[in-house]
Amino acid sequence: MDFYSTIFEVIDTRSFSNMWYWIALAVLWSTASHFVLGVPFDLALRARRQGGQHMADLEDLVRINTGRILNIAEVSGLMLTALAGAIITILAITGFIYGIEFSQAVFLMIFPMVFVGLLNIRLARRIASEAPEGAQLVAMLRRQRFYVQLIGMLSIFVTAMWGMYQNIAIGPLGG
Repeated sequence: MDFYSTIFEVIDTRSFSNMWYWIALAVLWSTASHFVLGVPFDLALRARRQGGQHMADLEDLVRINTGRILNIAEVSGLMLTALAGAIITILAITGFIYGIEFSQAVFLMIFPMVFVGLLNIRLARRIASEAPEGAQLVAMLRRQRFYVQLIGMLSIFVTAMWGMYQNIAIGPLGG
């Protein structure tokens, strides 16, 4: 057995049978559910428990990230929407019509994140208009995290089902 065949045996080039794809998917959803509006969720929990300076830090960080998200949405929202739509369409067509497994795998990672982004923009607008403080702000962040986790669970389930189908249909040897 030569060096290259050993490498390609260890690093499987198919997406759904590749351990690295599943690690990347887990990291993606773990990160998305930990950082709510770009704020680490453990900071929100600590602010709720201890209050004081921790709550002030949380409110400042949420205010900064809310302004940042709304600025990005207002300034380049149309361009980002067009670009995301084009990329998602290209991935969907090349993946599910032309059967390219890598495109399917990337689509199944990126498409649900669109909904997370939309939820973040919606929450940022709500926070900017209502200016919640303290426990009310933490409750909003908890609710947002719950919705992100719900999307993540559904996404991981669909991806796992599609990945198993692909692995069964293609077979272990890629045939």
